[in-house]
Amino acid sequence: MTTPTEAKQTYSYIQFFDCLILSIMKTFITLFTLFLLTITSFCQSSNKGQLIVTKFVAPSIRGNKAGEDSLRRVSVYLPPGYNQTKEHYPVIYFLHGLGIDDSLMIVYSNIIELLDTAIQTCHIHPVIVVMPNSNTNFDGSFYTNSSYTGNWSDYISKDVVAYIDKDFRTIANRNSRGIAGHSMGGNGALKIAMLYPNIFGCVYALSPAVLNWGDDFNLNSSSFKIAQNAKTKEDLDKDFYSAVFIDLSRTYSPDINKPPFYGDLPVTYTKDSMIVDSEVVKQWEANFPINMIETHLRALKSLTALKLDWGRNDEFSHIPSSCLQFSKKLEAYGVKHFAEEYFGTHTNKLADANGRIYTEMLPFFDAYLKQNK
Repeated sequence: MTTPTEAKQTYSYIQFFDCLILSIMKTFITLFTLFLLTITSFCQSSNKGQLIVTKFVAPSIRGNKAGEDSLRRVSVYLPPGYNQTKEHYPVIYFLHGLGIDDSLMIVYSNIIELLDTAIQTCHIHPVIVVMPNSNTNFDGSFYTNSSYTGNWSDYISKDVVAYIDKDFRTIANRNSRGIAGHSMGGNGALKIAMLYPNIFGCVYALSPAVLNWGDDFNLNSSSFKIAQNAKTKEDLDKDFYSAVFIDLSRTYSPDINKPPFYGDLPVTYTKDSMIVDSEVVKQWEANFPINMIETHLRALKSLTALKLDWGRNDEFSHIPSSCLQFSKKLEAYGVKHFAEEYFGTHTNKLADANGRIYTEMLPFFDAYLKQNK
């Protein structure tokens, strides 16, 4: 049996350890609370980011035969606190779609507000986002090197990257440099990631267009006849795909001897008879990203991460089918990637707090871009 003295000693030991544990718990709770308050204070007290709009002469566009202006505008988002530190930041290059430019993309994508919110709430780490103006006289570069309109893949990968690395505090290596784009910009992001894997380490394509023929984008389109008969750009503005086809002809199959638009179409008409030019078809198909996979497997497999997504109900019906084809082909060749179809159209799930940019694209780059030099 335990004596009263022993019982008293045992109780004292228990009381001592209870007090010790309670003291440790109070200290832990205090330190943890201070940590949370520090993080919350940092997130909530940070100023908003700033948008810098600048211009420079792009060597890859200079002297092109189509008369495209080589003085190019670039919009650059700098994160909160950029001017108060000497830190270097990872960079996302975000490419706009057909018929718009960097300024319009900023409006419809709501990217500045989304970035401010994401950084202030610690949804992502601070990041620089670069939005180059790649619009052309015929509304789209398709981010492709062309003997007529200029070298637009080089413009992004060489000119813009070099300019940004020189003038801003970037982490200047592929592991901290990602490329993204929407629609035509998604096409360009995938193409450029394949062509320049030493420049960009990861890629995210939002609803990439014209990856391949399909549905509303095909050789049987009546818009080829409209494009053939057009005399001015105003004629093309009446029919969306005729404008796209002329733009692609100037980019993929330029012909300096073919006024007024200086490009060969893969389909022409003699009265009502359709004539398919197989050589021009080959030129176009060589530029479709889906047909670049086989010859750029090493580049694709070297990427830190690759993702594409698309809305099931996209108004441009070739996009869901060609995106799925692109993903299946990557899978067949053993290229690791993410692919996601969601309930949405071309733009309706893109730009708000529940949209793809905020919930998917920004966290994707936050996870796969290296944050430190």
